[in-house]
Amino acid sequence: MKKGNISIFVPHIGCPHKCSFCNQNTITGQQGAPTPKDVERTIKTALQKPDYEFEAAFFGGSFTAIDRDYMLSLLKAAYPFVKSGQVKGIRCSTRPDFIDDEVLGVLKAYGVTAIELGAQSMDDGVLKKNLRGHTAADVKNASSMIKERGFELGLQMMTGLYGSSRELDIYTARELIALRPDTVRIYPTVILKNTYLARLYESKDYIPDSLEETVSLCAMLVEEFEKNGIKVIRLGLHSSEELKENMLAGGFHDSLGEMVQSRIMLNKILSRQKGDYTVYINEKSLSKLKGNKKSNITALENAGYKIDILFDNSLKSNELRLENGIKNS
Repeated sequence: MKKGNISIFVPHIGCPHKCSFCNQNTITGQQGAPTPKDVERTIKTALQKPDYEFEAAFFGGSFTAIDRDYMLSLLKAAYPFVKSGQVKGIRCSTRPDFIDDEVLGVLKAYGVTAIELGAQSMDDGVLKKNLRGHTAADVKNASSMIKERGFELGLQMMTGLYGSSRELDIYTARELIALRPDTVRIYPTVILKNTYLARLYESKDYIPDSLEETVSLCAMLVEEFEKNGIKVIRLGLHSSEELKENMLAGGFHDSLGEMVQSRIMLNKILSRQKGDYTVYINEKSLSKLKGNKKSNITALENAGYKIDILFDNSLKSNELRLENGIKNS
């Protein structure tokens, strides 16, 4: 049974802050606020797809910061599908400073099973420079409350924010790991038109990470999260024509996830002593191992490695096994 989200995007209508990077209409591709009828219609349409186990997911804004009556109307529209077992639960994303015992009780009563917090950074200086309006302590407190009430905890971080650095992004990841979330999303910063970051970029006060810097850093972060048993469920913004039309710069690529997985495979081989190796992979991972235009193969050859590739389909798509020597000489 495949798993999937029934995504319902709630626009930027409840958040009291306009963060440096925020242009929610571009990110979600949606201008208007969904009605309860829209929620019901969206879920019913998704349920027509067979062999899927679905969660309803309220994304795109700060769900617990929107008008309470409106939030309840959306939950009431989705909850009957949870109660009937057609949908396994409800997921929502929100800000860490809009979590308290009262709102958690409401979410629990209406079938919410997972809460994702937009932490973005765990450095207070970076949070302040990007107009987040909350602190790292707020992230820690909200995470603790969510876990204590039995919800699945998801945390979201951004790399390459204004005022951040590779070291501070790694620090953020390690601070999030210490909170023991169930899932993580990593969003490299993208500069969108009509944002504070856009003004900083145009005045040359902010230089975003390049795609190469983004791939290198994210490969390290994904390995760090996975090593600690935390699943990375999203890497980068969803691609859309609207996003590309409004994007000025930043670490974005349509195939960012595959590029990062390819870099992780390369790093695993480079971590071994130079020499000849047989690399076993799932056959579905061949393009990841070779890299774009065989960039990984070239990098390995230039670094003094020679590899032979064999298939072992018992390996997962992100796994490889190394053995000394070349089997097919």
